[in-house]
Amino acid sequence: MEEKKNILTYEGLRKYEDELHELKVVKRKEVAEKIKEAREQGDLSENAEYDAAKDEQRDIEARIEELEKILKNAEVVVEDEVDLDKINIGCKVKICDMEFEEEVFYKIVGSTEANSLKGRISNESPVGKALIGRKVGEIVSVETQVGTLKYKVLEIQRSNQS
Repeated sequence: MEEKKNILTYEGLRKYEDELHELKVVKRKEVAEKIKEAREQGDLSENAEYDAAKDEQRDIEARIEELEKILKNAEVVVEDEVDLDKINIGCKVKICDMEFEEEVFYKIVGSTEANSLKGRISNESPVGKALIGRKVGEIVSVETQVGTLKYKVLEIQRSNQS
């Protein structure tokens, strides 16, 4: 079975590459030093520092593996080439929540970069999926657990513009 592509913006790609570098170069060295210091204290069977350092090492290695998998299957969206006629991954959209008459900005990103608290919604989320391919002026209905939400697309812009 072919692994799922991780769709990333350039910003997301850079963030993951930086985190991976930090873990491999800095954090690995720090935790190795903690393990070495804990070993020097003698009996490892009752050494809380040693256990904590080994747990931290396991967490770091798991995150490195996860990041390498994300980056290996990464497909980067070139935001400067995004078609602004319709909503797609890499766009920033301004929509109007028709029920509350409230304007909202979302950046449409791949699922690995999604963070609703920062206005970054996945192309696979209900709202993201409903917005993909829509144009300015269109009304979009989204089925959610709380009922049907309606949005009007007000603006589409490149996400790397402020």
